[in-house]
Amino acid sequence: MIRNNYYGVQRLMAAVAIFAMFATPLSIVAQTRVVTPKNKYKVSDDVELGRKAAQQVEQQMPILRDNVVDNYVESVGRRLVAAIPEEFQHREFNYSFDVVNARDINAFALPGGPMYVNRGMIEAARSEGEMAGVMAHEISHVALRHATAQATETQKFQIGSVIGQIAGAVIGGVPGAIIGTGSQIGFGAGALKYSRKYETQADILGAQIMARAGYDPRDLARMFQTIQQQGGSGGGGWFSSHPSPADRNARINQEAAMLRVNGNAGQDSRRFQQIQASLRGMGRASSMEEIARNGQRYPSGENTGNYPTNAPLGRVAAPSTRYQSYSELGGALRVNVPSNWRELASGNEVWFAPEGAYGQYQHQVVYTHGVNFGVAPTQSRNLQQATQEFLNSLTQSGGNMRQRTGIQRSTLSGRTALTSSLTNVNEATGQQEVVTVITTQLRNGQLFYMIAVAPQNETRSFQTAFSNILRTVQLRD
Repeated sequence: MIRNNYYGVQRLMAAVAIFAMFATPLSIVAQTRVVTPKNKYKVSDDVELGRKAAQQVEQQMPILRDNVVDNYVESVGRRLVAAIPEEFQHREFNYSFDVVNARDINAFALPGGPMYVNRGMIEAARSEGEMAGVMAHEISHVALRHATAQATETQKFQIGSVIGQIAGAVIGGVPGAIIGTGSQIGFGAGALKYSRKYETQADILGAQIMARAGYDPRDLARMFQTIQQQGGSGGGGWFSSHPSPADRNARINQEAAMLRVNGNAGQDSRRFQQIQASLRGMGRASSMEEIARNGQRYPSGENTGNYPTNAPLGRVAAPSTRYQSYSELGGALRVNVPSNWRELASGNEVWFAPEGAYGQYQHQVVYTHGVNFGVAPTQSRNLQQATQEFLNSLTQSGGNMRQRTGIQRSTLSGRTALTSSLTNVNEATGQQEVVTVITTQLRNGQLFYMIAVAPQNETRSFQTAFSNILRTVQLRD
């Protein structure tokens, strides 16, 4: 009697276990193993390709600068990046997330980590999970190094040309490709359409990343349906550069059935809805086709989320806490600057500034935020005298610049340096600004200078970035 009951209980427990295995949603069975494709390029090549392509993108696409939207998209992106499986983590990669102020339902990521999500994609998504699904798919292309892997496989392009291949692809299908027409950028729109097997890999790894990050992977399949319903496959939309085979939804749902969603995280539906409402309140965004046709990256006007083309009058994002290393002035200068600042070099000087902080005003380039490095000739080998000559040239140039403090001793790249603070009224914005000048002498007697500028009411916000930049300066003369 006791023995029969024992075996009866065992059979009942086994039946319950089998039922639970099939009844529990998204329980782990055996997720698909993803293998990184063969790649002859170094990880550092991905980083460099992505950095250069990102410069092209940010020169020629309307990047939305809204701190609330930026912070939200960044937070979702960071959550997904943290969920990338360890075997696909590349410490050299610098993932960043920006919003393109275009209504096309699109998103793309560049080698090494820069990602761009169209405003239209966020507005079209029905939930944070759907938006996160597209982002996870694009992150998977980066983590698996698909761009350079595809170049390895086809042997069609040299490494230098991959930049153009990538740059030409990101606007998939837009007539008169926005990304340039230089010697390395002569590829048509959509030139880098990933192969079917790479798209499948990105779907599968994207689903796995979503589950690890606390999102339902089935939201990625739902987003495909959303894009088809709202955006179709024409114009500059996602399906113009991403194939949409009929079985993709089924394959993602199949993978989702083998995964368990991390129960410690969830969607922030309220915040997502607030972001959508904020974007829709900005008014109609231009399509990528309109931007290409009009040749106007930042159309002027209220409630567009854009900046005027004639002067730097827009909102400027706070300096990123991630830094990018640059070698400038013929290799004489190495410096780290915030990763969301652009490099603008000319002759014996280079500027690093965020979008919206520079522009044309009365036939000259004007800056409102950023740092400037350069070399100036001097008639004196005495640092104090050479510095005062340089300061005089700034204050006597016919502008509003005035010396605010005396010259104080400092250090720059381990050398004796001098620092002075000036005030100015920016001619383009009419705002008071603080200009800090740090100088030292090179071995040939020329004066090396670093100039940091920010509006007076934002000086504190930018001071940490300026100090960090100053600490990283290395002079090799």
